[in-house]
Amino acid sequence: MVKNANPFLSERSVVSTAVISDIHGNAAALKNVLADIKSRGIEHVVCLGDIVGYGPEPLECVDMVQEHCAWALMGNHDFGVLYEPTNFNKVAEDAAYWTREQFDSEPDDAKRAQRYEFLGALRVRAVEDLCEDGTPILAVHASPRRPINEYIFPDDVNDAPDKMEAIFDRVDQVALVGHTHVPGVFSNEPDFYPPNEIGDEPIFKFIADEKAVINVGSVGQPRDMDPRASYVILSPGQVEFVRVEYDIKETADKIKAITQLHDWLGDRLYEGR
Repeated sequence: MVKNANPFLSERSVVSTAVISDIHGNAAALKNVLADIKSRGIEHVVCLGDIVGYGPEPLECVDMVQEHCAWALMGNHDFGVLYEPTNFNKVAEDAAYWTREQFDSEPDDAKRAQRYEFLGALRVRAVEDLCEDGTPILAVHASPRRPINEYIFPDDVNDAPDKMEAIFDRVDQVALVGHTHVPGVFSNEPDFYPPNEIGDEPIFKFIADEKAVINVGSVGQPRDMDPRASYVILSPGQVEFVRVEYDIKETADKIKAITQLHDWLGDRLYEGR
C-alpha cells in the first residue's frame, strides 16, 4: 500500500521545511522549485495540495511529489479528479476530466493503481512541528474552517471580519494554506501582509501572542501578478517567501497543444493571474 509519506525524508535533523502548494500539473515550475530547495540544503518538503488540475503534466507532478515530499494534502482539484469536479467552472471542469483521462490511460497497471492510491490517501489536514521548535503548525489546502475548498482572500480582512474571526478560532498559533494562489500572511489583528510589504527581505517574523495564517502561494499558477513560482521556507520563528523563475513558454505551449485544456490557462501564466 502506498503511504502518503516518504519514510526516508521524515527522519531528518534539519529545522527548516519547504512548503509548496498548487502545482497544478506544471512540471517545469515544480522541477525548478525542487532544484531551488535542494540548492539551499533543505531536505524536508511538504505539499498543501492541488498537485493536478489546469496543467499539462499531472502524472509527472504526482510522481515528483511522491518522490520528494514527506507528505501532501488533498486539494480541491485532486478531489475533483478522484471524485467529481463539483462547483468548478467550465475551464476547470474540462481540465479535471482531461486529467482523469491521463491517469486512466497509464498502460502500467501497477503505476496507475499507485497514483490513484496516493491521491486517495491524501489527508485533508495535518498538524506537525515542522521546525522542530515545539510549535505545532496546522496545514490545510484551503482554510482551517473548510480545508479543501474555502478561499481566504486578502480583502476578507476588511470585507468579512466574521469569517476571519471564525477561521482564526481554529488556529492555535500558525496555519499554512494555499488555494488562492496569492502569497502572504494573515494576522488576527486582523491584517494581510503581502511578501513585498513585509520588509526589505520577504521574511515574516512570528509575533508572540499573535496568530498567523500563511498563504504559501502557488508553484504552478501564481495569481499575484508575479509569474514566478512561489513557495515558502519555514524556520524557527519565521517564514520566508521565495520566488523561482521557470520556462513559462514550455508549459504554456504544452497546454495549448491539448485541445481539452483552454488556451487561457497557458496565457495567464505569463502575467501571473
